[in-house]
Amino acid sequence: MSKRNPRIIKWAQTALLAALCYVVFQFLQIKIPMPGGDATSFHAGNAFCVLAALLLGGTYGGLAGAIGMGIGDLLDPVYAVSFPKTFLLKFCIGLITGLVAHKIAHISSSQDPKYIFRWSLIASCAGMLFNVIFDPLVGYFYKQYILGQPQEMASILAKWSTLTTFVNAVISIVLATSLYHLLRPALLKQGMLMPIGNGKPSSIPHHTADAK
Repeated sequence: MSKRNPRIIKWAQTALLAALCYVVFQFLQIKIPMPGGDATSFHAGNAFCVLAALLLGGTYGGLAGAIGMGIGDLLDPVYAVSFPKTFLLKFCIGLITGLVAHKIAHISSSQDPKYIFRWSLIASCAGMLFNVIFDPLVGYFYKQYILGQPQEMASILAKWSTLTTFVNAVISIVLATSLYHLLRPALLKQGMLMPIGNGKPSSIPHHTADAK
């Protein structure tokens, strides 16, 4: 039997998670129309961007979210003009989540369930906190200065976007953290959880000091 190629597996998993981001965002959203033909929405698409970063690392996870939700924007006439903003922000969500989970906490090399749960939750919160702050903020300046939307309309959209982004963040944190802890043991058992970064073990052996 030929040896598995970790890079090919990671790209396949990235494509799968990008597809999940797209499907959840495109078909399981509650869209709220805004003045000027714009819209904001409640959705759980960000959960799979965060989950991708927890499973695959920041770069691959960020690409999964950026590609999946970016395609969702491009195929929706209301959101199509927001594609550049969406691609950038979702990629950053993945990078931040992956940074906390794998560069700071090294959860992929820990065997302590409590430690893994704690830091996957913290990493998810970090990625979503970034989105709660910067999605409305970047959206406001993008709509006003790039797309030339009137200030009043951009302001109204930013206020509603703050609300929906916060709700989406809470849903995404709960969903991503739960799914990660369901999927991680199964993927490890099947040898499908590929090394993150250089694949070296963490310098904190099993993190027993944190298992309180």
